[in-house]
Amino acid sequence: MKLVFAGTPQVAVPSLTLLASSDHEIAAVVTRPDAALGRKRVLTPSPVAAAADTLGLPVIKANRLDADATAAITALNADLGVIVAYGGLVREPLLSAPRLGWINLHFSLLPRWRGAAPVQRAIMAGDAETGAAVFQLVADLDAGAVFAELRVPIGRHATAGTLLESLSHSGAELLRRVVDDLAAGSIRAVEQSGEVTLAPKLNLADARVDWTLPGERVHAIIRGVTPEPGAFTEIDGARLKLHDVAPSHGQPGLSPGHITLHDKRVLIGTGTEPLELITVQPAGKTPMKALDWWRGVAASEVIAS
Repeated sequence: MKLVFAGTPQVAVPSLTLLASSDHEIAAVVTRPDAALGRKRVLTPSPVAAAADTLGLPVIKANRLDADATAAITALNADLGVIVAYGGLVREPLLSAPRLGWINLHFSLLPRWRGAAPVQRAIMAGDAETGAAVFQLVADLDAGAVFAELRVPIGRHATAGTLLESLSHSGAELLRRVVDDLAAGSIRAVEQSGEVTLAPKLNLADARVDWTLPGERVHAIIRGVTPEPGAFTEIDGARLKLHDVAPSHGQPGLSPGHITLHDKRVLIGTGTEPLELITVQPAGKTPMKALDWWRGVAASEVIAS
């Protein structure tokens, strides 16, 4: 089949690479325009654009699928559109332009966690499992019938970053099988059923830790916002990023937000059991071991807010 592929971040690259190595033709890759990155704000292609260039595939760069982008994609006469985290909406008439419409690889067990941050929200909510689903794209958000899904447990120490990396590869395999089956006419989608939950994009407020919450919940939230936007707390008005924390396993209780050293471990209080700080990053500095940071603080107790 002739495909058009739309995606932007690194999690979409395994799907593009796998489809490019298949028997299907990728007529073009649609991705977001180059973005200014780093302190010097250097214009940098998206990971998908860079991968497409390496693969020798034509690229259409568009912030949104407007009339010009729609015309360019429609002119390809593709059999199927494939989306993996493109970052924009597909509307009519583009939605119906490919012969078989568009399919989307989404990193959740639909209809749970429809939206931009499904893996992050699943971890933050304390879900025991998540997965990936390939569904038929429709006008409503992530509401189309599902062709196939896979399920994976969420490990107690998994972060959004590590889980997305894993799902990007297993999800790519799932996507390729669905594309093959659609080409063969041997697959049918099943309408979604169950409670709908939404997964809006994370913001800075999601990343600020509320230490009055139970320890298990705090741990889940921190893992869910790692690596982006990155968990943080404030000490005397200065931001302290939290790169890695862990359950303290039976250490003495502390008041929420109180940080102290116990048995050479830096502990912070929550609404229940304390957590251990493993790796932190003070404002203006690089990440460091929490114990090294604590030695620099030179205090018997610190209160985070």
